[in-house]
Amino acid sequence: MAEVKVNARSLQCPGPIVKLFKACQGCAAGDVIVVEATDPGFKKDVEAWCKRTGNELLALEERDGVFIARVKKT
Repeated sequence: MAEVKVNARSLQCPGPIVKLFKACQGCAAGDVIVVEATDPGFKKDVEAWCKRTGNELLALEERDGVFIARVKKT
């Protein structure tokens, strides 16, 4: 299992989700993608994206205006 970091800071919708999608395409099942984004809409977007794609949202937190999502590819 690998961990892939994605820096989507300063990108606006749909930028962070597009970067997550592209990172996910290059990952194997079980890999974890860590996305950092500053777009306030990212929180809802990543939750919806995981539900729609079947990938698992392991954690979602906010630290100093940065949203950090941990997504496990299924």
